[in-house]
Amino acid sequence: MVNTAFDPSKFTAPKAKPLPVILLLDVSGSMSGEKIRNLNDAVRDMLNVFGDTENGETEIWVAIITFGAQVKLHQPLANASTIHWQEFSADGMTPLGTALQMAKTMIEDKDVVPSRAYRPTVVLVSDGGPNDAWEKPLNAFISDGRSAKCDRMAMAIGADADEAVLEKFIEGAPNRLFYAENAKQLRDFFKFVTMSVTIRTKSQTPNIVPEASVIDIQPATIEARQENLKSVTQNSSAEEGGYW
Repeated sequence: MVNTAFDPSKFTAPKAKPLPVILLLDVSGSMSGEKIRNLNDAVRDMLNVFGDTENGETEIWVAIITFGAQVKLHQPLANASTIHWQEFSADGMTPLGTALQMAKTMIEDKDVVPSRAYRPTVVLVSDGGPNDAWEKPLNAFISDGRSAKCDRMAMAIGADADEAVLEKFIEGAPNRLFYAENAKQLRDFFKFVTMSVTIRTKSQTPNIVPEASVIDIQPATIEARQENLKSVTQNSSAEEGGYW
């Protein structure tokens, strides 16, 4: 009888797979005041939920890229449960193209986003129009390489957001362009993102993005805003928290 050496690796639980969430957040000067305060609150709440969601098979990893006075990797990609929150501040212009290049570089790097990772979710939030060369980086992001396979969501904040650019970012993605003109709508959007991601961690098929209809919260959309503008009075809008 041949004695086989004990191999402990055969009795080790498989390592949890990461589900990356990458936030691209506009922190330009026009986001100052109420907008940046509410953005900080919404993202912090989302991270708290993500940090409590681990199930042994899936870990939610989060990276945050901010673009304003500079494009900054505000939070390198890391397990949400290990992130120490640092608030954003608003200043500068809207260099979206450079932010997209940074995000794409991160996603394409298999040392950062390993091959075993689930399909990343990339979220773009902006209240204005880009002021740098954004067309080529945006087209490359949505049509080439690993970034093209990501789930993409976007939210326009306020009436000055460049809806055409944000619509281009989500081209081919299942979700509509979301919209926030007050704090509640901004919070609802991030709750929607949170639920979409956490549903995937509990799914038998985490690479499949859940349909919006199965998520309890339905954020405001650009289409709904356009319809509301035809009928909403100044008084009724004030009751909802006022326009940004």
